[in-house]
Amino acid sequence: MRVLITGGGTGGHLYPALAIAKGLLIERPDTEVLFVGTEKGLEAEKVPQEGFELKTITVVGLPRRPSIAFFKSSFLAARACIESRRILKEFKPHVVVGTGGYVCGPVILMAAMSKIPCIIQEQNTIPGLTNRILSRFVRKIAVAFDKAVEFFPDPKRVIVTGNPVRPEIASISKEEGANAFNLNPKKTVLLVFGGGQGARSINNALLEAIPNLLKNKELQILHSTGKDNFESFYREVIKIQGVKDGLKRRQLIVEPYIDKMPHAYAASDLVLSRAGAMSLSEITARGLPAILIPFPYAANNHQEHNARVLQDKGAAVIIHNDQLNGEVLTQIVMNIAGDKDRLKEMAQNSKALGKIHATRELVQLVIDTFEKA
Repeated sequence: MRVLITGGGTGGHLYPALAIAKGLLIERPDTEVLFVGTEKGLEAEKVPQEGFELKTITVVGLPRRPSIAFFKSSFLAARACIESRRILKEFKPHVVVGTGGYVCGPVILMAAMSKIPCIIQEQNTIPGLTNRILSRFVRKIAVAFDKAVEFFPDPKRVIVTGNPVRPEIASISKEEGANAFNLNPKKTVLLVFGGGQGARSINNALLEAIPNLLKNKELQILHSTGKDNFESFYREVIKIQGVKDGLKRRQLIVEPYIDKMPHAYAASDLVLSRAGAMSLSEITARGLPAILIPFPYAANNHQEHNARVLQDKGAAVIIHNDQLNGEVLTQIVMNIAGDKDRLKEMAQNSKALGKIHATRELVQLVIDTFEKA
């Protein structure tokens, strides 16, 4: 079986694609997998690192309004269709899977026109424009949230699977996770991150909150600033009285980027983050309580909608970006972290939302599509 997988630009589109690819090789070791992405997306680095072949096409997102950029993008889209068609002819896939991002557009469209069975996977509660358009050309649409079903014209072709997450997200023990960062597994750990690029508003609020948070000696903080924000954050944080001692005794750990996210989740008891779909899928797969700050400029405000799913089920508390400051953050963190019963209840609610079998279901969907073709 030959499977072409396309999607990328950001981790939210790429990591589900990698999870599906790995799952296919576990279920069907003889499967040939080819990725199609762009030279500038995250996939250009990560896909080869994971041992998969990557072919690239030249494409950019189409502006919503007519402009010089619109015509340039249209030209590149036509070029991308030609490149996609060539890759399809060379690889001859039995199934094509798209996980989102504008790179999917020309690949899925050309595959559908070539009568190759296609599947798309949507991570968010509010589907992106690309997937809404492509849904008319594909055999099956896999979504992460029940709410997403209503946005597609033919609900019979939509399957709620959840988002595929790495199996190690749920399998690593708390002790293993704590040891990876030299943390005390008997103390409460707050994991803070703002996505792969970091989030300046979260960094700023944490800077204001740290003096009070560190007064609680039973609380440890593991914070990923984002690579571009690390130096400025670190310069400011060491100016705070008492922080150097906190750094020495590992009560506060500041990293530019956390490569071992499965270990970070395993070590943690509470998460403070944005509300990207894949982050929430990993948080719930691990069964972690969360404080969520939706990115206010996300397309269709989808992070707000993602976060509400967790808040409505008692697994998270939302702080809106324009209300985020050190005082608010301190109060909410201390209220949750200091209440073991609430922490436990939120963890149970989070775990109930987790779809740990999503990868298996998506892999089976690909196999079924191949066998029925």
